[in-house]
Amino acid sequence: MYYLLVFLLLLAAEVVYFRIADRLNIIDRPNDRSSHKRITLRGGGVIFLFGVWLYALLNSCPYPCFLIGLTLIAVVSFMDDVRSVPNCIRLIVHFTAMLLMFYQWGLFSAGQWWIILPAWIVCTGIINAYNFMDGINGMTGGYSVAVLLPLVIVNRYSDFIDPMMIWVVLISVGIFCFFNYRTKAKCFAGDVGSVSMAFILLFMLGRLVIQTGDLSYLVFLAVYGVDTILTICHRFMLHENIFQAHRKHAYQLMANELKIPHVVVSTIYMLLQLGISLGAVYLPVNRWFYFVLVIFFLSTIYILFMRRYYFLHEEYLQSRQRL
Repeated sequence: MYYLLVFLLLLAAEVVYFRIADRLNIIDRPNDRSSHKRITLRGGGVIFLFGVWLYALLNSCPYPCFLIGLTLIAVVSFMDDVRSVPNCIRLIVHFTAMLLMFYQWGLFSAGQWWIILPAWIVCTGIINAYNFMDGINGMTGGYSVAVLLPLVIVNRYSDFIDPMMIWVVLISVGIFCFFNYRTKAKCFAGDVGSVSMAFILLFMLGRLVIQTGDLSYLVFLAVYGVDTILTICHRFMLHENIFQAHRKHAYQLMANELKIPHVVVSTIYMLLQLGISLGAVYLPVNRWFYFVLVIFFLSTIYILFMRRYYFLHEEYLQSRQRL
Protein backbone atom coordinates (compact mmCIF):
# COMPACT_ATOMS: atom_id res chain seq x y z
CA MET A 1 0.00 0.00 0.00
CA TYR A 2 2.92 2.35 0.74
CA TYR A 3 4.35 2.04 -2.77
CA LEU A 4 0.91 2.13 -4.38
CA LEU A 5 0.21 5.41 -2.59
CA VAL A 6 3.60 6.78 -3.73
CA PHE A 7 2.89 5.75 -7.31
CA LEU A 8 -0.56 7.38 -7.41
CA LEU A 9 0.60 10.62 -5.78
CA LEU A 10 3.60 10.97 -8.05
CA LEU A 11 1.58 10.16 -11.17
CA ALA A 12 -0.95 12.82 -10.19
CA ALA A 13 1.87 15.33 -9.54
CA GLU A 14 3.39 14.67 -12.96
CA VAL A 15 0.06 15.13 -14.75
CA VAL A 16 -0.57 18.37 -12.85
CA TYR A 17 2.89 19.59 -13.83
CA PHE A 18 2.17 18.85 -17.50
CA ARG A 19 -0.91 21.07 -17.35
CA ILE A 20 1.04 23.87 -15.67
CA ALA A 21 3.93 23.57 -18.14
CA ASP A 22 1.53 23.61 -21.07
CA ARG A 23 -0.23 26.70 -19.76
CA LEU A 24 3.03 28.54 -18.97
CA ASN A 25 4.63 27.47 -22.26
CA ILE A 26 7.52 25.61 -20.61
CA ILE A 27 8.61 23.83 -23.77
CA ASP A 28 11.70 22.66 -25.61
CA ARG A 29 12.07 23.99 -29.14
CA PRO A 30 14.43 21.96 -31.38
CA ASN A 31 17.46 23.71 -32.87
CA ASP A 32 20.50 22.74 -34.96
CA ARG A 33 22.12 21.04 -31.96
CA SER A 34 19.03 19.07 -30.97
CA SER A 35 18.48 15.36 -31.61
CA HIS A 36 14.69 15.81 -31.67
CA LYS A 37 12.37 17.56 -34.13
CA ARG A 38 9.15 18.19 -32.19
CA ILE A 39 8.22 20.88 -29.68
CA THR A 40 7.91 19.03 -26.36
CA LEU A 41 7.13 19.89 -22.76
CA ARG A 42 10.28 20.49 -20.73
CA GLY A 43 10.97 19.74 -17.07
CA GLY A 44 9.12 16.44 -16.66
CA GLY A 45 12.09 15.26 -14.60
CA VAL A 46 10.85 17.44 -11.75
CA ILE A 47 9.08 14.27 -10.65
CA PHE A 48 12.44 13.04 -9.29
CA LEU A 49 12.41 15.94 -6.83
CA PHE A 50 8.75 15.26 -6.02
CA GLY A 51 9.64 11.64 -5.30
CA VAL A 52 12.33 12.52 -2.77
CA TRP A 53 10.06 15.13 -1.17
CA LEU A 54 7.30 12.53 -0.81
CA TYR A 55 9.74 9.97 0.63
CA ALA A 56 10.95 12.55 3.18
CA LEU A 57 7.37 13.46 4.11
CA LEU A 58 6.34 9.85 4.66
CA ASN A 59 9.52 8.88 6.53
CA SER A 60 10.23 11.82 8.89
CA CYS A 61 12.93 13.29 6.61
CA PRO A 62 15.92 11.06 7.50
CA TYR A 63 18.38 13.00 5.30
CA PRO A 64 17.51 16.70 5.84
CA CYS A 65 20.73 18.31 4.55
CA PHE A 66 20.62 16.23 1.39
CA LEU A 67 16.98 17.19 0.87
CA ILE A 68 17.78 20.91 1.19
CA GLY A 69 20.71 20.56 -1.22
CA LEU A 70 18.60 18.65 -3.74
CA THR A 71 15.85 21.26 -3.53
CA LEU A 72 18.31 24.10 -4.10
CA ILE A 73 19.96 22.47 -7.11
CA ALA A 74 16.61 21.41 -8.58
CA VAL A 75 15.08 24.89 -8.20
CA VAL A 76 17.97 26.67 -9.92
CA SER A 77 17.97 24.01 -12.67
CA PHE A 78 14.24 24.45 -13.20
CA MET A 79 14.73 28.23 -13.39
CA ASP A 80 17.41 27.60 -16.02
CA ASP A 81 14.94 25.47 -17.99
CA VAL A 82 12.45 28.34 -18.02
CA ARG A 83 14.85 31.25 -18.41
CA SER A 84 18.65 31.24 -18.57
CA VAL A 85 20.30 31.66 -15.15
CA PRO A 86 23.72 33.41 -14.89
CA ASN A 87 26.58 30.94 -14.55
CA CYS A 88 27.81 32.51 -11.31
CA ILE A 89 24.45 31.98 -9.58
CA ARG A 90 24.20 28.42 -10.84
CA LEU A 91 27.73 27.63 -9.65
CA ILE A 92 27.11 29.12 -6.20
CA VAL A 93 23.92 27.07 -5.78
CA HIS A 94 25.59 23.88 -7.02
CA PHE A 95 28.51 24.41 -4.65
CA THR A 96 26.19 25.06 -1.70
CA ALA A 97 24.08 21.99 -2.53
CA MET A 98 27.17 19.78 -2.70
CA LEU A 99 28.45 21.10 0.65
CA LEU A 100 25.11 20.15 2.19
CA MET A 101 25.40 16.68 0.66
CA PHE A 102 28.97 16.34 1.96
CA TYR A 103 27.77 17.30 5.44
CA GLN A 104 25.06 14.62 5.21
CA TRP A 105 27.77 12.14 4.20
CA GLY A 106 29.75 13.11 7.31
CA LEU A 107 32.80 14.48 5.45
CA PHE A 108 33.11 17.39 7.87
CA SER A 109 33.90 15.06 10.74
CA ALA A 110 37.43 15.03 12.15
CA GLY A 111 40.06 13.69 9.79
CA GLN A 112 37.95 13.72 6.60
CA TRP A 113 37.94 17.41 5.62
CA TRP A 114 40.69 16.83 3.03
CA ILE A 115 38.28 14.71 0.95
CA ILE A 116 36.00 17.70 0.26
CA LEU A 117 37.96 19.22 -2.66
CA PRO A 118 38.42 15.98 -4.68
CA ALA A 119 34.82 15.03 -3.87
CA TRP A 120 33.61 18.39 -5.16
CA ILE A 121 35.61 17.97 -8.41
CA VAL A 122 34.31 14.43 -9.01
CA CYS A 123 30.70 15.34 -8.15
CA THR A 124 30.76 18.42 -10.40
CA GLY A 125 32.04 16.29 -13.27
CA ILE A 126 29.38 13.60 -12.76
CA ILE A 127 26.53 16.11 -12.51
CA ASN A 128 27.63 17.81 -15.74
CA ALA A 129 28.13 14.46 -17.48
CA TYR A 130 24.61 13.38 -16.54
CA ASN A 131 23.30 16.68 -17.91
CA PHE A 132 25.32 16.40 -21.15
CA MET A 133 24.00 12.90 -21.82
CA ASP A 134 20.34 13.92 -21.53
CA GLY A 135 19.76 14.48 -25.23
CA ILE A 136 17.43 11.79 -26.56
CA ASN A 137 14.21 10.07 -25.51
CA GLY A 138 14.65 7.52 -22.76
CA MET A 139 18.33 8.17 -22.04
CA THR A 140 18.07 9.72 -18.57
CA GLY A 141 15.26 7.42 -17.43
CA GLY A 142 16.73 4.22 -18.82
CA TYR A 143 20.24 4.86 -17.59
CA SER A 144 18.97 5.81 -14.13
CA VAL A 145 17.18 2.47 -13.88
CA ALA A 146 20.46 0.77 -14.81
CA VAL A 147 22.15 2.49 -11.86
CA LEU A 148 19.35 2.19 -9.31
CA LEU A 149 18.68 -1.55 -9.72
CA PRO A 150 22.27 -2.58 -8.82
CA LEU A 151 22.10 -0.18 -5.86
CA VAL A 152 19.00 -2.07 -4.66
CA ILE A 153 20.97 -5.33 -4.81
CA VAL A 154 24.09 -3.97 -3.09
CA ASN A 155 21.97 -2.32 -0.39
CA ARG A 156 20.68 -5.73 0.71
CA TYR A 157 24.05 -6.63 2.19
CA SER A 158 25.71 -3.21 2.65
CA ASP A 159 22.68 -1.38 4.07
CA PHE A 160 24.13 2.02 3.14
CA ILE A 161 20.77 3.78 2.74
CA ASP A 162 17.08 3.33 3.53
CA PRO A 163 15.85 0.91 0.81
CA MET A 164 12.51 2.75 0.67
CA MET A 165 14.29 5.78 -0.74
CA ILE A 166 15.75 3.80 -3.65
CA TRP A 167 12.37 2.27 -4.44
CA VAL A 168 10.55 5.62 -4.32
CA VAL A 169 13.12 7.11 -6.70
CA LEU A 170 12.70 4.07 -8.96
CA ILE A 171 8.93 4.62 -9.00
CA SER A 172 9.43 8.27 -10.00
CA VAL A 173 11.80 7.18 -12.78
CA GLY A 174 9.28 4.59 -13.97
CA ILE A 175 6.54 7.21 -14.23
CA PHE A 176 8.86 9.58 -16.09
CA CYS A 177 9.87 6.78 -18.48
CA PHE A 178 6.21 6.17 -19.31
CA PHE A 179 6.02 9.69 -20.71
CA ASN A 180 9.55 9.96 -22.11
CA TYR A 181 10.83 6.51 -23.05
CA ARG A 182 8.92 6.39 -26.33
CA THR A 183 9.27 7.45 -29.96
CA LYS A 184 7.15 10.57 -29.46
CA ALA A 185 7.94 11.76 -25.96
CA LYS A 186 5.30 13.59 -23.95
CA CYS A 187 8.03 15.45 -22.02
CA PHE A 188 11.76 15.87 -21.61
CA ALA A 189 13.58 15.71 -18.27
CA GLY A 190 15.09 19.18 -18.61
CA ASP A 191 18.00 20.32 -16.48
CA VAL A 192 15.80 19.95 -13.41
CA GLY A 193 15.48 16.23 -14.18
CA SER A 194 19.00 15.32 -15.26
CA VAL A 195 20.76 17.41 -12.61
CA SER A 196 18.40 16.28 -9.83
CA MET A 197 18.82 12.63 -10.76
CA ALA A 198 22.59 12.99 -10.88
CA PHE A 199 22.51 14.57 -7.40
CA ILE A 200 20.31 11.77 -6.05
CA LEU A 201 22.51 9.03 -7.48
CA LEU A 202 25.64 10.78 -6.21
CA PHE A 203 24.19 10.88 -2.72
CA MET A 204 23.45 7.15 -2.80
CA LEU A 205 26.78 6.18 -4.37
CA GLY A 206 28.65 8.47 -1.98
CA ARG A 207 27.12 6.78 1.04
CA LEU A 208 28.00 3.39 -0.46
CA VAL A 209 31.61 4.38 -1.16
CA ILE A 210 32.08 5.96 2.29
CA GLN A 211 30.59 2.96 4.10
CA THR A 212 32.56 0.36 2.12
CA GLY A 213 35.69 2.43 1.43
CA ASP A 214 35.51 1.12 -2.15
CA LEU A 215 35.72 3.76 -4.90
CA SER A 216 35.41 1.08 -7.58
CA TYR A 217 31.61 1.29 -7.18
CA LEU A 218 31.89 4.30 -9.51
CA VAL A 219 31.82 1.63 -12.22
CA PHE A 220 28.03 2.01 -11.86
CA LEU A 221 28.48 5.23 -13.90
CA ALA A 222 31.17 3.94 -16.26
CA VAL A 223 29.29 4.23 -19.58
CA TYR A 224 28.37 7.89 -19.07
CA GLY A 225 31.83 8.60 -17.71
CA VAL A 226 33.77 7.17 -20.64
CA ASP A 227 31.48 8.74 -23.26
CA THR A 228 31.72 12.17 -21.60
CA ILE A 229 35.46 12.20 -20.86
CA LEU A 230 36.51 10.89 -24.27
CA THR A 231 34.14 13.29 -26.04
CA ILE A 232 35.73 16.19 -24.13
CA CYS A 233 39.20 14.92 -25.09
CA HIS A 234 38.08 14.64 -28.71
CA ARG A 235 36.83 18.23 -28.69
CA PHE A 236 40.12 19.41 -27.19
CA MET A 237 41.92 17.68 -30.06
CA LEU A 238 39.65 19.55 -32.50
CA HIS A 239 40.45 22.85 -30.70
CA GLU A 240 36.77 23.42 -29.91
CA ASN A 241 35.23 25.36 -27.04
CA ILE A 242 34.08 22.53 -24.77
CA PHE A 243 31.49 24.80 -23.13
CA GLN A 244 29.53 25.25 -26.38
CA ALA A 245 26.66 22.93 -27.31
CA HIS A 246 27.52 20.15 -29.74
CA ARG A 247 26.43 16.80 -31.22
CA LYS A 248 29.62 14.77 -30.87
CA HIS A 249 28.69 12.26 -28.16
CA ALA A 250 28.58 8.67 -29.38
CA TYR A 251 24.85 8.44 -28.64
CA GLN A 252 24.26 11.60 -30.71
CA LEU A 253 26.06 10.14 -33.71
CA MET A 254 23.99 6.99 -33.34
CA ALA A 255 20.71 8.93 -33.16
CA ASN A 256 21.46 11.67 -35.69
CA GLU A 257 23.94 10.46 -38.30
CA LEU A 258 23.18 6.71 -38.16
CA LYS A 259 19.43 7.35 -37.74
CA ILE A 260 19.06 4.71 -35.03
CA PRO A 261 15.77 5.29 -33.14
CA HIS A 262 16.22 7.16 -29.85
CA VAL A 263 14.60 4.40 -27.82
CA VAL A 264 16.99 1.82 -29.30
CA VAL A 265 20.05 3.95 -28.50
CA SER A 266 18.84 4.57 -24.95
CA THR A 267 18.20 0.86 -24.50
CA ILE A 268 21.73 0.03 -25.67
CA TYR A 269 23.21 2.41 -23.09
CA MET A 270 20.89 1.13 -20.36
CA LEU A 271 21.60 -2.56 -20.99
CA LEU A 272 25.34 -1.97 -21.37
CA GLN A 273 25.54 -0.14 -18.02
CA LEU A 274 23.23 -2.64 -16.32
CA GLY A 275 25.36 -5.55 -17.53
CA ILE A 276 28.55 -3.85 -16.34
CA SER A 277 27.06 -3.03 -12.94
CA LEU A 278 25.70 -6.54 -12.39
CA GLY A 279 29.09 -7.91 -13.37
CA ALA A 280 30.68 -5.76 -10.66
CA VAL A 281 28.19 -7.16 -8.13
CA TYR A 282 28.23 -10.84 -9.01
CA LEU A 283 31.49 -11.74 -10.81
CA PRO A 284 34.12 -13.29 -8.48
CA VAL A 285 36.95 -10.96 -9.58
CA ASN A 286 38.94 -8.17 -7.96
CA ARG A 287 36.81 -5.01 -8.09
CA TRP A 288 39.64 -2.73 -9.20
CA PHE A 289 40.80 -5.16 -11.89
CA TYR A 290 37.21 -5.29 -13.12
CA PHE A 291 36.96 -1.46 -13.04
CA VAL A 292 40.11 -1.02 -15.15
CA LEU A 293 38.98 -3.75 -17.55
CA VAL A 294 35.59 -2.06 -18.02
CA ILE A 295 37.15 1.36 -18.66
CA PHE A 296 39.56 -0.17 -21.20
CA PHE A 297 36.73 -2.04 -22.93
CA LEU A 298 34.43 1.00 -23.14
CA SER A 299 37.25 3.27 -24.29
CA THR A 300 38.21 0.83 -27.04
CA ILE A 301 34.60 0.58 -28.25
CA TYR A 302 34.27 4.39 -28.22
CA ILE A 303 37.49 4.93 -30.22
CA LEU A 304 36.63 2.25 -32.80
CA PHE A 305 33.12 3.66 -33.18
CA MET A 306 34.41 7.20 -33.74
CA ARG A 307 37.04 6.02 -36.23
CA ARG A 308 34.32 4.26 -38.19
CA TYR A 309 31.50 6.82 -38.14
CA TYR A 310 32.73 10.28 -37.13
CA PHE A 311 33.16 11.27 -40.79
CA LEU A 312 29.35 11.33 -41.01
CA HIS A 313 29.25 14.13 -38.47
CA GLU A 314 31.87 16.06 -40.42
CA GLU A 315 29.70 15.73 -43.53
CA TYR A 316 26.77 17.07 -41.53
CA LEU A 317 28.81 20.09 -40.41
CA GLN A 318 29.92 20.76 -43.99
CA SER A 319 26.32 20.60 -45.22
CA ARG A 320 25.33 23.22 -42.62
CA GLN A 321 28.13 25.52 -43.77
CA ARG A 322 26.87 25.32 -47.35
CA LEU A 323 23.38 26.46 -46.36
